[in-house]
Amino acid sequence: METKKQEKTVECEKRCPWHGELSVRGRHFKGFIRKIVGQRAVVEWEKVIYYPKYERYAKSRSKVHAHIPKCIMHEIKQGDYIEIGECRRLSKITNFVVLKKEEVK
Repeated sequence: METKKQEKTVECEKRCPWHGELSVRGRHFKGFIRKIVGQRAVVEWEKVIYYPKYERYAKSRSKVHAHIPKCIMHEIKQGDYIEIGECRRLSKITNFVVLKKEEVK
């Protein structure tokens, strides 16, 4: 998925996929924001796993930290459903960046 350059509305930073130099490649996920800490969001989503030995399904959760660019910081809040994309390592625990806010299905 390529990200297109958008018009600059807010003074943004270098770590933005639209206004900066950050390239998004690799995996993309959609999930809910559980917590916002500074410019980082904790994103969590559920998945269903099948265990053939027991012939049962189980729910599992995955959680990652994602950087929030300044240009979309005012749009998102805790509990929103968002899309994140993999980028280069931005800090010790941050390897993803928030791309956009999604509608809950």
